[in-house]
Amino acid sequence: MGMGVRGGGGGASGIGGGGGERWRWILFFAMVSVFFLLSLLLLLFSSSPPRLRLPGPAAAAPSLADDLRCGHGAPPCLAYLLVGARGDGARLLRLLLAVYHPRNRYVLHLSADASDSERRDLAAWVAAATPAVGAFRNVAVVGAPTAGTPVGSSSLAGTLRAAAVLLRLHPDWDWFITLNAADYPVVTQDDLIYVLSNVSRQFNFVDHTSDIGQKESEKVQSMIVDAGIYLAGRTNFFRASEKRPTPDAFKFFTGSPWVILNRQFIEYCILGWENLPRILLMYFNNIMLPQEGYFHSVICNSLEFRNFTVNNDLRYKAWDNPPQTEPVFLDMTHYDKMVDSGAPFARRFRENESLLDKIDGNVLGRWGHGPVPGAWCSGRKSWFSDPCSQWSDVNIVRPGPQGIKLRQYINRALEEGEFGSKSCRS
Repeated sequence: MGMGVRGGGGGASGIGGGGGERWRWILFFAMVSVFFLLSLLLLLFSSSPPRLRLPGPAAAAPSLADDLRCGHGAPPCLAYLLVGARGDGARLLRLLLAVYHPRNRYVLHLSADASDSERRDLAAWVAAATPAVGAFRNVAVVGAPTAGTPVGSSSLAGTLRAAAVLLRLHPDWDWFITLNAADYPVVTQDDLIYVLSNVSRQFNFVDHTSDIGQKESEKVQSMIVDAGIYLAGRTNFFRASEKRPTPDAFKFFTGSPWVILNRQFIEYCILGWENLPRILLMYFNNIMLPQEGYFHSVICNSLEFRNFTVNNDLRYKAWDNPPQTEPVFLDMTHYDKMVDSGAPFARRFRENESLLDKIDGNVLGRWGHGPVPGAWCSGRKSWFSDPCSQWSDVNIVRPGPQGIKLRQYINRALEEGEFGSKSCRS
């Protein structure tokens, strides 16, 4: 090839030859070094955490959309909002994997009191959690969060924003489900999707009452200003010295802040083709705990939706006697009643509560660091591989034993709903 022994005079070989040949070899090694350096930099950058910007409609369309069927004639697709505060990144990841299914859509929101590095870590963990997340592109991490004010309208604004994002990115889901980092499922997604396949998609599951009782002064008449809606990084609020009268233009309802709402009702709240959602949004802007009343009051004052409201938030909770404002933390002593209840979700759990491991092992069949296996997982299950790293038809669900209890639980909730003229009464 002309790069061996060079003829003539001293019989010098390649690099030890004349000046021109020597410089060609120096240039060659320099180019190799530059190429190696560029390759190393590309490798480093390719392993950096993903950006947190939410994709637009085109970018958000799943690459496997042709394989996934939603809408009429198909099993329901669920849209989840998973919320947490500072220090909840690992808990949100575990919760995501416990409720993950390629058919569903997810928005993860760490409030503004969490650091940007925690959000970046969460996004990186989500991207690396299971290959299905990248293939179906059905998980988004909010990069510009709302404030983590414990009371006030910031939390409601975050919920409405997440619902709007889910409508924009994935307009074909059926129910919107809100979960907190302290929540956990007690059924598989195969169980939940299968049972909800036999439930009218007109129904909304909202724990509610109009019987405010002695809490009227605090819940209805008190006015506050949430500093988190206009001051960056603030999580406090200001209480007004005066109180306003109980409204008579609409009926005030309150209840659990955790809801399961159908897509038609979410569109009604976001798009607001009637003025009711906007009027109530302005009123609840100054309520102490708007998450415990906004959706409840909108749905029960709407002629279109109030007759399709199930008075149940589908959560298992345990209370002190007399009950306090929050349910007790669940532990091993609650396991049997919780599982036997048939409720799809339970709260509250402490971080790293051993009961969560028991739910993973005995109920969900989840082990290791992957998602809960379902009929969609077709990989081989072993100590070294995740069965959900490969998948088949994601439109097939296969319920397990807990699905029978869930079906009975949902049927009881529907029978006790007393729809029609008795809906949305105390």
